[in-house]
Amino acid sequence: MSEIRFHPMADGRRIAFRKAEGRGPTYLFLPGYMSDMAGGKATALFDRAVAEGRACLLLDYSGCGESDGRFAEGTLSRWREEVLALAAAETQGPLILVGSSMGGWLMLLCALELGARLAGLIGIAAAPDFTDWGYGEDQKALLAAGETIHQENPYGPEPTPTHAGFWRDGEALRLLDRPIAIDCPVRLLHGQRDAEVPWEIALRIAEGLRSDDVQVILIKDGDHRLSREGDIDLLLRTAAALS
Repeated sequence: MSEIRFHPMADGRRIAFRKAEGRGPTYLFLPGYMSDMAGGKATALFDRAVAEGRACLLLDYSGCGESDGRFAEGTLSRWREEVLALAAAETQGPLILVGSSMGGWLMLLCALELGARLAGLIGIAAAPDFTDWGYGEDQKALLAAGETIHQENPYGPEPTPTHAGFWRDGEALRLLDRPIAIDCPVRLLHGQRDAEVPWEIALRIAEGLRSDDVQVILIKDGDHRLSREGDIDLLLRTAAALS
C-alpha cells in the first residue's frame, strides 16, 4: 500500500488519500457510511491495481479515517466536493468509480458531474436515497427537528449516529424519483441477504439510469458487506471487465 498523502481543500481541511500510478482507466473507490479507505474491498482493489500496473485512488472523506474534520459535519454534498476535488487534482483521463453502500449513492452523484470522464460505475450494495427508505417516520420527525438519532450497529459495539445535517442534505439529493442522466456502463452487485439495503434498490437504480449498458448481479447468499473472498473476487473481475 502506498503512503498516505493529503489534499488541501479551499477551507483548509486536508483529505487523506492513497494513489497508485499506472494505466487507466483509474479506479476511484468511494467507501460507505463511517467507513474508510482501509477497508477490505478498497484494499483489495488497490492491491490488484498495483499488481497489474493500473491507476487507483483511495480516499477518506472528511471526518473519517485519516482525514481532517468531524464526522458530525459530514454530508453527501461535502463529501462529493472532496471526491471531485481529488479526481480533478490527482487523476487524468477516464475513471471507473466504485461505490460501496452510501458510497454507491455518492458514486451516482459524482458521476452526474464527471460526465464524459466516466468509463464505468460499479455499485456494491449501492444505497441511494437511504435517508428516505432507511428510516421510520418517527425517526424522520426527530431528524427534521434537528435531533441526532442512533441505530444499532451490526458491525461494532457503538450505535451508528445519523446527524440532522446529513439527513437534510441527503433528502435534497435523492435520485430514485427521477431519471438518472448517466450514460456509461454500470454494474450493480447486491447480496439478496443484505439486511441493510434491500436488493430491490439495485433494480430501482437500473430502471432509473439512462444508460442501456446496465447489469444487476445478485448474489443469492450475499450479505451487505460482500467482503468474502468470492465476493471480492467478483468485484475484481467486474472491475477488470470494465477496464
